[in-house]
Amino acid sequence: MTRLGIFGGGQLAQMLTQAAISLGVETVIFERSPDSPAGRLTQAEIVGPWENPALLDMFARRCDLVTLENEFVDAAILAGLEARGLPVYPRAATLAVVQDKLLQKERIAAAGLRVPAFRRVDSPDDLAAVAGDLGWPLVLKARRNGYDGYGNATLRGPGDVRSAWDRLARGGSPLLAEAFVPFARELAVMVARGRDGAARAYPVVETVQRQHICHLVRAPAPIPAAAADEAVSLALAAVAAVGGVGIFGVELFALEDGMILFNELAPRPHNSGHYTIEACAASQFENHLRAVIGWPLAPTDMRAPAAAMVNLLGRRAGPVGPGALRAALDVPGAHLHLYGKRESRVGRKMGHVTALGATLAEAEALALRAADLVDL
Repeated sequence: MTRLGIFGGGQLAQMLTQAAISLGVETVIFERSPDSPAGRLTQAEIVGPWENPALLDMFARRCDLVTLENEFVDAAILAGLEARGLPVYPRAATLAVVQDKLLQKERIAAAGLRVPAFRRVDSPDDLAAVAGDLGWPLVLKARRNGYDGYGNATLRGPGDVRSAWDRLARGGSPLLAEAFVPFARELAVMVARGRDGAARAYPVVETVQRQHICHLVRAPAPIPAAAADEAVSLALAAVAAVGGVGIFGVELFALEDGMILFNELAPRPHNSGHYTIEACAASQFENHLRAVIGWPLAPTDMRAPAAAMVNLLGRRAGPVGPGALRAALDVPGAHLHLYGKRESRVGRKMGHVTALGATLAEAEALALRAADLVDL
């Protein structure tokens, strides 16, 4: 039996473990905090700092290969595991590029792919020159460890610079600036790429954000076929450009004139791909396992004409009650997922609901109806 180590024990590792069980793959969870959602699904769990040499050694000895559920593990840790002969996917070199958004953008641009104009910035004073080149507004970003909008700030003019800089650069975090993109839609493509370079793309989806957190995913995106083909081509090329192995979430901008721009990529299962569990021939989690283990990739076709996924976000602070899903379970055709987090917080990702339909409107209405009934 293959023993797959996973850095992280949150909902992505939980859903990876659920997929692994069906394929006869054992998972070993390495999480920094006890009682993680994924840790409860396996007897093989290590709890403590990822940087701890003794724990890392224990983890390595229990695994045949290693993957990750987030990009926040230091690439040097992965490189150390590779040096002792343990396969790691995505590779340490890939993660080193992807987890620094400046290096990521430079790599994608060097591959000839369209990206928003960007600049490295080392001090608040640099932004005046950048604005002279790119104009206001600008988007200021933390180069590392930003997610769900927490590492971004939109600068409408010089008066926004100081407060945004102080917030994002806290702790010495390096920053970059990008031209503001007046997009018509935000799109995403999940790409599975194997050790041998074989790749499959899932359908292009539209993502709808609320307070910088994904609220709704529409699959497939309601865009012309030519635009969808361009988005898929760009996503496949982006993952190849970083030497990706595994599942990658590629975020894109669609402009009013139909042009598609690269935004960012994530080297792991992605929120915009959760719909694949019910809506596709194989989920993003199954294809991630197949890719990193070296097995053939599964088809990515949709099982229905349309699907919608709605994130279930916490509406208050407090423990999750045993009846949180009760009312929503009365909605036929709604597929409900809770992530096993003990405590709810306002805005915290607690689960998701997916619905299939003959049309996007039908699927979206069903998913939203069920999501409204969940008590979190």
